[in-house]
Amino acid sequence: MRLLETQSIPVPVNAKWAFSTRRVDGSDVCGISTIFENAVAGDLLLAQIAKIGQHKKLQLASGRYSESHLDDMIVVCVGDRYAPDQFEGLAEIDPLGCDLIAAGGVAGRAVEAHQKMSAPTQLMPVGLLTDAAGEVVNIASYALPASHIPEHMTVIGVFGTSMNSGKTTTAASLAHGLMRAGYQVAGIKATGTGAFGDFNAFRDASVPMSDFTDAGMPTTYRMPMDRIETGFETLVGTAAKNGAEIAIVEFADGVFQGETREILENSSIRDRLDGLIFASGDAAGAIGAVMTLQSMSLSPIALSGLLSCSPLASKEAEAVTSLPVLTRKELHDPAVVELILRPFLRIVDTEVMAAA
Repeated sequence: MRLLETQSIPVPVNAKWAFSTRRVDGSDVCGISTIFENAVAGDLLLAQIAKIGQHKKLQLASGRYSESHLDDMIVVCVGDRYAPDQFEGLAEIDPLGCDLIAAGGVAGRAVEAHQKMSAPTQLMPVGLLTDAAGEVVNIASYALPASHIPEHMTVIGVFGTSMNSGKTTTAASLAHGLMRAGYQVAGIKATGTGAFGDFNAFRDASVPMSDFTDAGMPTTYRMPMDRIETGFETLVGTAAKNGAEIAIVEFADGVFQGETREILENSSIRDRLDGLIFASGDAAGAIGAVMTLQSMSLSPIALSGLLSCSPLASKEAEAVTSLPVLTRKELHDPAVVELILRPFLRIVDTEVMAAA
């Protein structure tokens, strides 16, 4: 518990609450603290937009974009970020100014940026939000209750070479195809940065979805592995309690990103995966990733992602890896996905045992 010296300043009624804060009950907020050096990932920050940069829109808790304007008051989460195509940022708040490092509502200090990025949108911190007890409000307090994954639950992981390799499209399309095949399916984003793009992709595919923010983390970058593992267990276990038979779990970034690599090399998450699909932007990336996974004693069921948009690149990858490359259309096809995934589905074993 972090009890801070607080002021009873209400959050402005017109403040924009970011998507990363969506689980928080705003009525719990009673004041603010300006002791910013105590900020940790997940803390709620009230800030004013001082200069509009790269992120010109904020993803709201309601699930839509809001155009940003100078002097807008916003509520976001303090957090780290790892995004090779955008920013690397740390969960640090300077009282003289900080950065909006993710449109889903993550604030911190930008330390690296892709060359295509403009300067980050600059924020003037007003205060960390506090509750009636004077404790800083953190989204971890609003996380789903701990849950465990039942034995009958099938878990298929979707990994990729990098950001923007087609992981989300692959995962949502696969989930949709399995749903059309008659299975109860849930989508899960186990790692990454809080944003509504993944939510919307799965919801558009008519598949219920949850992510690490539901497990109390604004991002998973620099989070301890045991916390990521516990979040994964809770998210998949909760999906099972809600009736899912299969969880399609997407993991952010590429196989060499710190947390993703640790998950693949040595984690309880790896041990619980029944199979994995790999998304790549091109044939060389797919081939290199398959070799990397094989060095970890892992092998994908199939390849997909942007690679699958190119028939020639797909043929190259198939020839070298001997793995099928599935297009979005094929992932939507219940006959195709059931044929490929049926050997990996635990529900099949349950049915066989019940009939015996």
